Amino acid sequence: MTILKIRGGDLDLVEYDFTSFHPGENINTCGYEKKYFLNPSAEPIKTRVPGRIHLTVLDMNRFAPGHAGGGGIGFAIEVYAEVELSCISGEHIIHYSRPAIIRHFLEVFCKTVGYSEGFEVKATDHDYKHVGLGSTCTILTALANAANRAIGNPLTQDQLRILIGNNYVEETEGGLIAYGFETGVGPAVSTRGGMAILGDNLTVVHQHSFAQGKNVHIVIPPSSISSAGEEEFSLLMNKARSLDYRDRELKAYIILMDFIPALNNNDIKKMGDVMWEIEFRGSKRAEIEHHSFELYQYMHQLRKAGLEFVGMSSVGPSIAVITDLSKEALSKILDPLDLKIAVSTHVDNAGVIYL
Repeated sequence: MTILKIRGGDLDLVEYDFTSFHPGENINTCGYEKKYFLNPSAEPIKTRVPGRIHLTVLDMNRFAPGHAGGGGIGFAIEVYAEVELSCISGEHIIHYSRPAIIRHFLEVFCKTVGYSEGFEVKATDHDYKHVGLGSTCTILTALANAANRAIGNPLTQDQLRILIGNNYVEETEGGLIAYGFETGVGPAVSTRGGMAILGDNLTVVHQHSFAQGKNVHIVIPPSSISSAGEEEFSLLMNKARSLDYRDRELKAYIILMDFIPALNNNDIKKMGDVMWEIEFRGSKRAEIEHHSFELYQYMHQLRKAGLEFVGMSSVGPSIAVITDLSKEALSKILDPLDLKIAVSTHVDNAGVIYL
């Protein structure tokens, strides 16, 4: 058991009991629990779901482990998680490297819809964990949609993402889990594709396709700083909260007045200019400085080279670049900086598909 302190200001200090628990405990059915007509499938259901780049949280003061929200911006990319799920009798059977998070959501889902049998799950993810590409929320979105279709789609896709957000966990030691941070951006873009802006309480404010034909290059700079566990908690709930007290109104204004219109016009350069402003504001500044000011230098050099859109994903250290440049052309810019492209892909504007 770990007690971590959250400070948002001189008169704002609370303690959070960072307690691990077993999968299937502390379930939140979000008011969706009732009697549904279920029609289990005799055939396996296969889903494929895109990963995500999470560009920024809007206000760190509006979420915490076990309390989803905070708002945010992100987009889906063609880096995929896949789930094959079958209805079976008896206990759940899970084939995945992180079975605890799978088992927990299955228990949440089964309790919500009243399914009393089991599922067999075979899951594969994109293998980029805790570097800002949304490994956990992506696999949970694939799982949720597969399980839902396997018993006749009792829930809507919006209900599924609300369940994910309010039961979002990360694995700890010994097969246990603990509440994680969740704005809802990942499940929203993984489900629907494109770029999404979320408000508090997992509310989708705006979602739109964009950047068709553009390249998305993910650059992962060297960093010895952890982006998971207690380090992430300390970062997000202390310095980031304090900075968002100061800058949240400005962030909300420029997103509403500048970013959303640019998104609707598919103006990638304008979107990139707005995001560059946000990189220096509020919690995003705390996330970048967590890895050192060198990340700002990397991104500044990329913008000086004329790249249209440069932004760090989540708590990093991954940097997402949206550009017309090919992998080979961008590599020529990165080589003098001793940076390499980890992933070259595109925006996914489709969201979840069934294979």
